[in-house]
Amino acid sequence: MTIADLRQQRLIIFEAISGSRAYGTNLPHSDTDLKGVFVLPEKAFFGLEYVPQVANETNDEVFYELRRFVELLLKNNPTVLELLGTPTDCVVYRHPLFDQFRPQDFLSQLCRQSFAEYAVAQIRKAKGLNKKINHPEPPGRKSVLDFCYVTVGAGAQPAETWLARQGLTAAQCGLANVPHLTDLYALFVDRTPTQHLGYRGLVRDPDASQDVQLSAVPKGEEPAAYLSFNRNGYSSYCRVFREYWEWVEKRNKERYANTVQHGKNYDAKNMLHVFRLLQMAEEIARTGQLHVRRPNREFLLQIRGGEFEYAELVAEAEPLVERVEAAFATSALPAAPDAAAAEETLRRVRREYYTMQQNFG
Repeated sequence: MTIADLRQQRLIIFEAISGSRAYGTNLPHSDTDLKGVFVLPEKAFFGLEYVPQVANETNDEVFYELRRFVELLLKNNPTVLELLGTPTDCVVYRHPLFDQFRPQDFLSQLCRQSFAEYAVAQIRKAKGLNKKINHPEPPGRKSVLDFCYVTVGAGAQPAETWLARQGLTAAQCGLANVPHLTDLYALFVDRTPTQHLGYRGLVRDPDASQDVQLSAVPKGEEPAAYLSFNRNGYSSYCRVFREYWEWVEKRNKERYANTVQHGKNYDAKNMLHVFRLLQMAEEIARTGQLHVRRPNREFLLQIRGGEFEYAELVAEAEPLVERVEAAFATSALPAAPDAAAAEETLRRVRREYYTMQQNFG
């Protein structure tokens, strides 16, 4: 099922422009995001395959099936709750049945987690981007040997340095486990020009191996030194390297370019959402009302434009988080929405919708 199918079959009961245009933080080049709610045809609903949501390829147009919509409302999901507070100028279509879903029937203490805790996660996400920008990973991946060290007297040298100073190659060496000591190996060297001892080298493939390689050592051979493999360090490096290049591949190129352009090394759009969500959360806790269109557009656009340092924004967000916590601690909002009432509304709207479909063909 596609969005075109929803339109053709007239299954949409609510459609709105969402995102920055609804918040009032849009710029001339901002995308137009669409979100909405649809009702599955009666035959499909009672069949085997339930369709919870339909989206386009770029995911900037998303429509939730009625049941999924109510499920997310009961969790106080910000994206879905905001549909109930869509500014009038952003509503594309509103079926009369949709009026039965009201913000005051769903706002609850769960908003503390769904709005405020999500906002705090955005701070960490912005900080993570800051780290990635300031500490990029070179395209060449380090090998196991880069995390190996050879004992020299009371100290140690990187394995590559030790080999170079000894005039050796990794292929001339063999390793054997040292009993009772984790990741410490006796290092043997084949120095005989005529008789090869059959050592397999330190690693099987310097570019691809994930571990050191052991060799069979002839009886009576004495180790030239001992080698330690920093396995945990190598594992951590591989994780950071993988995450960095996955981020490079998947990052939003426009937002990254904006981040580089303003030079503050954090995702300004993430930080904009931090303040938007925290302010909305405080309003919900204190007033029991949902205000999607933000009154402080200029301040939020200053954040988006990178006019503040990351540390400044974090310092300003911290007391706001405390205010949100205090507001929810004394809020009259219920602990959670009334699930039974929401289910009854869901049943009623679906039933009335299917009746209307039957009557009007």
